[in-house]
Amino acid sequence: MEIILTESIEGLGEVGTIAKVKPGYARNYLLPRGLAVVADMRNMKEFEHQKRQLERKAQKIAQTSEAIKARIEACPCVFSLRAGEEGKLFGSVTSADICDKLAAADIQIDRKKIQLDEPIKLLGEHQVGIKLPGAITATIKVVVNPADAD
Repeated sequence: MEIILTESIEGLGEVGTIAKVKPGYARNYLLPRGLAVVADMRNMKEFEHQKRQLERKAQKIAQTSEAIKARIEACPCVFSLRAGEEGKLFGSVTSADICDKLAAADIQIDRKKIQLDEPIKLLGEHQVGIKLPGAITATIKVVVNPADAD
């Protein structure tokens, strides 16, 4: 079944792409959520008309994401945690911790967008990617320092 994407979908294509997908995927997921429309003659003509509006929408999303990216990369993300002799933490820094630190700086990010393969368990500097709308990725520097012993 051929469809026209109205939203960017990872692994399938960008806005405006004509994609061939299995009928069940289109009927049960893409069409009900408004992520795509069936690629018939009527929709093709209508889509050409709306294509300029979608391009403006994508451009606006990209500009917003760039602004958020600048704020994220400027935000310090420093944690002080207890650690053992070899620099191993007695806990870990997870994506939820990073999300909370960003929320404290008034930056709202879904923790699922933070690209952290596994929790950070060592002292030092770590680079963590954050996926933003419009295929933009911000990189935040996470610094884990040893906590002062009481």
